[in-house]
Amino acid sequence: MIKSYLRESISTQTKMLEDDDLLDKIKHITTVVVETLKKGNKLLFIGNGGSASDCNHLATEFVSRFLKERHAFNAISLSANNSVITALSNDYGYNRVFSRQIEAIGEEGDIVFALSTSGNSENIVEALKISREMKLITIGLTKQSPSDMDNLCDILIKIPSDEVPIIQESQMLLGHLICKVVEDSIYT
Repeated sequence: MIKSYLRESISTQTKMLEDDDLLDKIKHITTVVVETLKKGNKLLFIGNGGSASDCNHLATEFVSRFLKERHAFNAISLSANNSVITALSNDYGYNRVFSRQIEAIGEEGDIVFALSTSGNSENIVEALKISREMKLITIGLTKQSPSDMDNLCDILIKIPSDEVPIIQESQMLLGHLICKVVEDSIYT
């Protein structure tokens, strides 16, 4: 069972490595992130459950550091503030927990990173819709099969798997990769 799981994870990452379109999207994302940060805009991360934890982790990598000692990048996980999340859930419903925060702090030119293993979470979909209305850049990471996110992201990476843990591992790998390339691009 251990070898089987490791093989599946490695197989997914190998598919990503061999997918030129996916690699081009990663390059495009890193270029957009570098441009966004240089303009003084921010990165907003949204996700539920394990993806929420991954959002917290990735926002921290950008604010603190990944591998280089450098100036902090402006990044916020909208999954991190329990008081805001519970108030918005209570007052507006959980489907607006991210869209309301984006209304409050999002600015044209900011990037919203949406991490969703299903690609169908109502609160992610609502956040992507308001982000588009407000002219934020939307980047999604989700599963390979069709989802509600498919037509709501400016750049969408579909992990070549429908297995939740494998998708999450791959999203974190891509998040780390993007952070590394951004650091290296800004701080050579």
